[in-house]
Amino acid sequence: MNSVKKDRNTKLFLHLKKWLEKAVLDYKMIAEGDRLLIGVSGGADSLALLDLLDSPMLFIPKFSFIAVNIDMGFDPTYKKYDRLEKYFQKNNYPYVMEKTDIGNVAHSDVNKKNPCFLCSRLRRKRIFEIADAESCNKIAFAHHRDDIIETLLINMFYGREISTMVPNQSIFGGKLHIIRPLVYLSEELVKKYSRERRFPVLKNDCPTSKTSKRVYIKNLLNKLERDNKEIRDNIYKAMSHVKPDYLVSQVKNERSE
Repeated sequence: MNSVKKDRNTKLFLHLKKWLEKAVLDYKMIAEGDRLLIGVSGGADSLALLDLLDSPMLFIPKFSFIAVNIDMGFDPTYKKYDRLEKYFQKNNYPYVMEKTDIGNVAHSDVNKKNPCFLCSRLRRKRIFEIADAESCNKIAFAHHRDDIIETLLINMFYGREISTMVPNQSIFGGKLHIIRPLVYLSEELVKKYSRERRFPVLKNDCPTSKTSKRVYIKNLLNKLERDNKEIRDNIYKAMSHVKPDYLVSQVKNERSE
């Protein structure tokens, strides 16, 4: 066991581990014998998820996993790709790493309007294929509570619907499940843990990473939080306090403005 896996019993680790296990149990994310594909982009969130799922479990059934990284092709030198691979090897993580040009294709001249949609679609398609090849029945993503909140607002503002990511999502007729074990945890705490553990976090080289709709929503929430510190918490709790009788329903054949 290397030094990275030592000294885990900090107050922050125990807090995150408690809420990760609670989320897994509450939403029945992991069953005995499951094989997880853990999506690892190299960002703070995904490295934290990998580390937490690799730690001893108190109440979660035994499972196996493989870490999967899809390089989007923004860094032609692949130096960061090599750095992440060394981290996997140092920690004896089973892994699959794949170099692609998905990012460049999604940001090409023929797809200027919505590069994020195509990028996400192509990346997930490849992840589903790897999950099948590696006999994985669950795919674990590092989406945390803030991601859930932001997705709700993105879908409302731009998609004209009230929806968001869910903690345990069945796809392909139940053949696969997408799980989000960090659903109860805030982005702030996850990133704090990443700094505490000194993970080799990779910089996001995506050209739209600082101008995306998600960044706009995140900045908007930060502004609103200056006046009300409970804004994010209130939005998150509101998703489980829905009153359908007090929502406007679309009248059939009504023309939308």
